[in-house]
Amino acid sequence: MKLIFIVSLVLMSTIAQSQNIPFNREIVDTLASPYFWGRGYTNDGMKKAANFLEAEFKTIGVQPLNGKDYFQNFSYPANTFPGKMEVEINGSSLTPGVDFIVGPESRGAKGKGKLEEKDSADFIDFENRIIVNMQDKLTWSVEQQVADYTLIQIDKKKFTGIPATYKINIENKFINDFKTANVCGMVKGTAQPDSFIFITAHYDHLGGMGKDTYFPGANDNASGDALLLSLAKYYAAHPAKYSIGFLLFAGEEAGLVGSKYYTEHPIVPLKNIRFLINTDLAGTGDEGITVVNATEFPNEFALMNKINDEYKYLVKINPRGKAANSDHYFFTEKGVPAFFFYTLGGIKAYHDVFDKASTLPLNEQDHLDSLLIKFNAGLMGN
Repeated sequence: MKLIFIVSLVLMSTIAQSQNIPFNREIVDTLASPYFWGRGYTNDGMKKAANFLEAEFKTIGVQPLNGKDYFQNFSYPANTFPGKMEVEINGSSLTPGVDFIVGPESRGAKGKGKLEEKDSADFIDFENRIIVNMQDKLTWSVEQQVADYTLIQIDKKKFTGIPATYKINIENKFINDFKTANVCGMVKGTAQPDSFIFITAHYDHLGGMGKDTYFPGANDNASGDALLLSLAKYYAAHPAKYSIGFLLFAGEEAGLVGSKYYTEHPIVPLKNIRFLINTDLAGTGDEGITVVNATEFPNEFALMNKINDEYKYLVKINPRGKAANSDHYFFTEKGVPAFFFYTLGGIKAYHDVFDKASTLPLNEQDHLDSLLIKFNAGLMGN
């Protein structure tokens, strides 16, 4: 009888642990789909994503952080590429995102010409300010300004020979005042509602490059959004002693714009945030996680490791020092204690068209859920 009871507890624990997997998978599949077009600057991708996340908060039962609505509106400049994206080198057409990317700071350009070899990687039409650059890996980003040249980066593994001639038709559109919003929710605390633990992730990605190519951003950062929403589900059903705030930031890929804006216009005073946990690239975990700011907050890092050692959630938790590499940064700079963690192992796609939902295992999301729930309880003295 005792053995049956123990087995039943194990089975119940396993079922509870795996119950978030379909939900998290659905969130990642949805946010990385063509409808959201890379959650960026064309086809209303970022706006569609914000509306979707607002609807999820409402369904889950998360309340607006400001008590009125879920959006914290702001704007910033962005260089976008909504139209033509045609490149020929030596008479051969190249495929956007696969064979080449355009530099995110590039101006639009149309024409043809000859290229002069500057070195083994760079080929230039000086008169028309066209630069062709050979790369080992194509990695795109977002820029808030337009340069006086057009940069085309080519995957050298897919191109043989030396670039000698080009023909291009590239359209850019500079938006001086791109309007977007952070999506902000909370679950009110049961004992100390003015004390907060924040869980954060950015929901924007790179958007599209031309009319036919978009960057799905499954690991970066639909995976973090899924993890945040699954934690929101938990806390909506099991309110904690402290209030739990949920911030989904826009503009991370453009330079941590949304999180910087929040720290300059806080809805909850920064002094009320007892700890912040930021997640980005949360879709793998075969090799554990790395925690940024571990050396800045050694007691909290020791608590996380103690929990992991006891429950064996992750194979390893690696410490890392201070770094300005995600949305935790500006909070830490203003005195808010914060961790940023990212998963290790698995797929290597990053800021490219191959970061797809179908390639993402999400194999440690339930363990991350459990680790963070127990870590937050420890922070609250439970």
